[in-house]
Amino acid sequence: MADHPTIFVLNGPNLNLLGLREPEIYGSDTLDDIAGQLEDRAQALGLSIDMRQSNHEGHLVDWLHEAQATGAKAVLLNAGAYTHTSVALLDAIRSITTPVIEVHLSNPHTREDFRHVSFVGRAAKGTICGFGATSYLLALEAAAQL
Repeated sequence: MADHPTIFVLNGPNLNLLGLREPEIYGSDTLDDIAGQLEDRAQALGLSIDMRQSNHEGHLVDWLHEAQATGAKAVLLNAGAYTHTSVALLDAIRSITTPVIEVHLSNPHTREDFRHVSFVGRAAKGTICGFGATSYLLALEAAAQL
């Protein structure tokens, strides 16, 4: 699928533990489960997925820059806890023209007050949250329309 437009799907800290970590909040799907769902839907949309996860903020910044440098169509970004703390991610998103869609499994607005602040959301094209693993698929659909 090298000839298809690429969507980067970047996942931040602790998302490697999906399916195990607080399933009552984040669901039982693993990141691999979500990747498989995205791959299937991307193929139907004529897109390619580049799925990555890191617990390190700098990797996410580097991958945002890489998305721009390689001509990715869009980035789906679930920055995890960095959503609420990272000026570095805010600046990285603002430094690229590739559209970024913020994704969350849960709805941060219904959770602890500190989760109501999103540095990522200040620069993202849009935000999809609260639909579990389906949030990623909805974000992919939105990215396909950009």
